[in-house]
Order: sequence, then structure tokens, then C-alpha cells
Amino acid sequence: MSAHDAKSAVEANDASESGAPAAANSAATGGAGKAAARGAPSFGAFVRKPARESAAKAAPATGSLRAETEASWPADAVEVGAVIDAYGLKGWLKVAPHAQDGRALLSAKRWWLLKGREGQGHRERHSAVRESAKVHGDSVVGQLSGLADRDAALRLRGARVYVSRAEFPAPATDEYYWVDLIGLDVANEAGVELGKVADLIDNGAQSVLRVTYASTDKDGKPAAGERLIPFVGVFVKTVDLAAKRIVVDWEADY
Repeated sequence: MSAHDAKSAVEANDASESGAPAAANSAATGGAGKAAARGAPSFGAFVRKPARESAAKAAPATGSLRAETEASWPADAVEVGAVIDAYGLKGWLKVAPHAQDGRALLSAKRWWLLKGREGQGHRERHSAVRESAKVHGDSVVGQLSGLADRDAALRLRGARVYVSRAEFPAPATDEYYWVDLIGLDVANEAGVELGKVADLIDNGAQSVLRVTYASTDKDGKPAAGERLIPFVGVFVKTVDLAAKRIVVDWEADY
């Protein structure tokens, strides 16, 4: 199983904003989405890179850059990229997607923009209708309503881009968004509980489940244990999102 759309590793204090990242394919192939984020993004969503997407057009809509608050921010917002520059002279944004594939950016009708981080003073929140977007090299460039010129776009440089999880494109059969795997229980085929998915790691060849569990240290004190399980078909046997459970071919003493 390899990775599908949307990077950001959701920071614990941003969990309500980011919802956490990405999908995986049960075929035993590599090609996990590379983290295109500039800096240290929080966990959001990744998508395995398939065919190149063409320009995406949103349904005609009117509007402008809208100020948002924490209360108006969608509960299922997932961080999918970061604004790294303006593009052209007409208010387009250049976004580094948290994946090789910016599919979520291309499909969402509204982008949610957060500038500033927790504990670093004022945080600006905005949203706008995506009027157009397309892949441009390793980036996604998009035109949002309310951004009329380059100066307006430059003011958003450094903002993190979120989209609603409900606007993610439907994954293919046996593909899963990383954000949907976080928190699932993991057990082996013998029924031994191995822990919960804390997050996923992209090692460049495949996605890896980081599974944590209660343990003890050498002094017998409580400590967190960790298992790293490649998210590929030879090890991952079933993923049941409804039951919040993953079954793997993996022994407890590995």
C-alpha cells in the first residue's frame, strides 16, 4: 500500500484545523507522495502521484477573500499546502502542496488560509472561492476570488492552505487518506493488539505506519513503545475504517 493525497502532520494543538493526511494503496508499490512542504508542516493529507492533473475550474461563483475566525473554521479542515509566492500579476497564488499530487487543492471549491502559528502572536484566517487552479511543475497555482493583483497575493505568502476533508476527491478502491488512518487500532492476524496509528512516515519508497502502544522502560516505569510497519500489501491485510481497525501480518516481538 503506498501513499495517496495530502501532507501536513497535524500538530496536536492544531488538530481541530488539520485533521491529519492522506491515502494509501494496497498494491505493493512504492511512490509515496513526497513532502513538498517548505519548512515543517503539520500533518494533513498526501496523495500518491498518478497522472498529471489539468487545470481545474470551480463552479462560477462570486465572492471575495473572507475573514474567518476559529469558530467559523471547518471542523474537518486538513492542511494540504503552503503559499510560497505570488504567481504572475493577477493575484494568483503559488502553493507547495504537501504531496507530489495537489489533487485536494485542485478539487476543493474553497481554500482556507491560516497565517501564523500557535503561540506566535496574531493568527490571520481567511477563505476564498477557488476560481481556477492547475499544476505548475512541483507546485499548484491557483486564482482565488478577492485577490486582484500580485501585491494582494504576496500578502498571503507563508500562509498554510487547508481544504475541507469533505471536498477531497474520492479515493480509488483500496486507497485510504492518511488522515483517516490516524487513531485506528492495529492488531495482527492472531488477534494480538499492537497499538494505535499515531501517524505515518514517507520514507521515499513507501508509507510506514507509526504505531504506538503502552510499554515500560528498563526501570519498569511506564513508557511509550513504537512499531514501524510498512503500509504495503505484504504486511497490511485489511483496513476497516468503519470498525477503526487495521489487521497486519506482524508479530508483537518484531
